[in-house]
Amino acid sequence: MSRHLRKVIAAVLIPFSVAVAVGLAVLWPGGAPGHKGDSGLGFDRTTESGRVVRIDQVRCADVHAQPQQPPPGQQSGDPAAGGAAKDEMCEKATIEVTSGKDKGRTFPEIVQPSASRQYEKGQKLILAYAPKAPKDLQYSVSDVDREMPMALLAGLFALAVVAVGRLRGVFALVALAISFGVLTLFILPAILAGSNPLVVAVVGGSTIMLVALYMCHGLTARTSVAVLGTLISLLLIGLLGSLFIGWAHLTGNTDDQTGLVHGLYPDIEIQGLLLAGVIIGSLGVLDDVTVTQTSAVWELKEADPSAHWRTLYAAAMRIGRDHIASVVNTLVLAYAGAALPLLLLFSIADSGVSTVATSEIVAEEIVRTLVGSIGLVASVPVTTLLAALVVSADRTPASVPAAASGRAGSAGGSGSAGGGRGAGASVGRRADGGADPAPAPNAGPGPSAPAGRGAGLPGRGKGRRRRAK
Repeated sequence: MSRHLRKVIAAVLIPFSVAVAVGLAVLWPGGAPGHKGDSGLGFDRTTESGRVVRIDQVRCADVHAQPQQPPPGQQSGDPAAGGAAKDEMCEKATIEVTSGKDKGRTFPEIVQPSASRQYEKGQKLILAYAPKAPKDLQYSVSDVDREMPMALLAGLFALAVVAVGRLRGVFALVALAISFGVLTLFILPAILAGSNPLVVAVVGGSTIMLVALYMCHGLTARTSVAVLGTLISLLLIGLLGSLFIGWAHLTGNTDDQTGLVHGLYPDIEIQGLLLAGVIIGSLGVLDDVTVTQTSAVWELKEADPSAHWRTLYAAAMRIGRDHIASVVNTLVLAYAGAALPLLLLFSIADSGVSTVATSEIVAEEIVRTLVGSIGLVASVPVTTLLAALVVSADRTPASVPAAASGRAGSAGGSGSAGGGRGAGASVGRRADGGADPAPAPNAGPGPSAPAGRGAGLPGRGKGRRRRAK
């Protein structure tokens, strides 16, 4: 990279990196703040390990199994409604506590046939412990122990990344761990501490972007262009998101989880939390788009070092248009998959499509999807243009054709001298073989040979004849 180009990139990225570092230092929360009372999620309760040691079939009526609340339009006791029929059979699971001071204690757990969670013998469980409850009710099943399948899946993922990506795959896993650390140690606690969610998302997302891109792709001009393209696109997403979230009067408080968070931490700005989610959610896909477009421009320049920046831009945009179509479709389907239960509920509603689409709970997802998609679409021409200008301004690749032509010209200029050398060598070889007579010692150069080189060639031929003798 030329020195001038290096200075230009450094003049942009160094102040940005310093600002991100200062933002981290100023907003660093030092851990998640506490709250009064129970969170309502069960994660702040004492838990122990357990396992199913026995399963028996019993009549639901004999164990006084309470029927589940039936949905609207169905009566209690109807099997289709989730209630227990009179002669229906339930499962009585015997659970053993396998950790803590009560290790070895057992307690029963009744499972109705319509329950979503069914047990099997030997299955590991997470038990909730309530020390103030009566002894028979101190332990209850909180969740299933999924440690083994989750660890195995994570191991397979890491193995696949390293097997295909090799050293770069290792760096990608390290960057992933750092990104997860920034999310859990900075972004979430800082938002809970009352900091502006938008500012926290910008600082945390920028940190993740810098670490991930430079660690995975190296400290090069190519990576720096991808960083600049990602930064510009993130700013566009932030501006559009702030405009349309405010214009559409989206509060962000549309589900039970958000309401619970707001109830536990009233100082959190829920609308800003929605915008922060849009920025962080778009960051991962933005990295993919900007890195791909930058690499495409660099490879095109390597293939044709004499290509003008307009040619590079046009060729890379043909690649980018295909990328836009696939990425936008991927982003929309990702949001649709996450909101699939919600879409199922609205598909059976009697309201029209426009009414459903403009309701807050659906409009929030639409704004999130479209704002992120606009940022992704804009990142392709922006990053491609930056990459084409930078790689064309870099004098190192551009000097290759000139140097090559200079070498070719030099070789052409000394062609007669080379011919003279070849002639002298040929004369010597022929003289040794007796095929041709050797030239006279004072023979002058031929009509087409340069005087200086031609005059010296017979002498070289004689020297070679002497060495041959």
